[in-house]
Amino acid sequence: MKHPVTPDGRYFVVRGRLWRMSNPGIGEDERSKLTKRLMTARRAVRDAEAQEDPKAEAAAHRAVDDAKRALGERGPVWWDDGSPDLNRHMVKNTTYADWYAKTGRSGPEGS
Repeated sequence: MKHPVTPDGRYFVVRGRLWRMSNPGIGEDERSKLTKRLMTARRAVRDAEAQEDPKAEAAAHRAVDDAKRALGERGPVWWDDGSPDLNRHMVKNTTYADWYAKTGRSGPEGS
């Protein structure tokens, strides 16, 4: 497993930080379309940066944000139990701290 996923499937952890997973309620066809849209937008960001085109870059960043929101990685949470959104929080400062410590990745090399 490259990045550990929280037991509830809401986040994965990279360098000790939580990142929200895509909404598991999205069907595979739709997820595939949205993922392609996200990757296209990310390439547009790269290309706009290389061309030093701030207007194109801003539009590309908006397209990335739109795709991430459609996937459920940003914006309103996709779960309905009232739990807060901990996206981008350091895992050690959250209710997932004990779980993460048990993964063996909570040291400097895993955080």
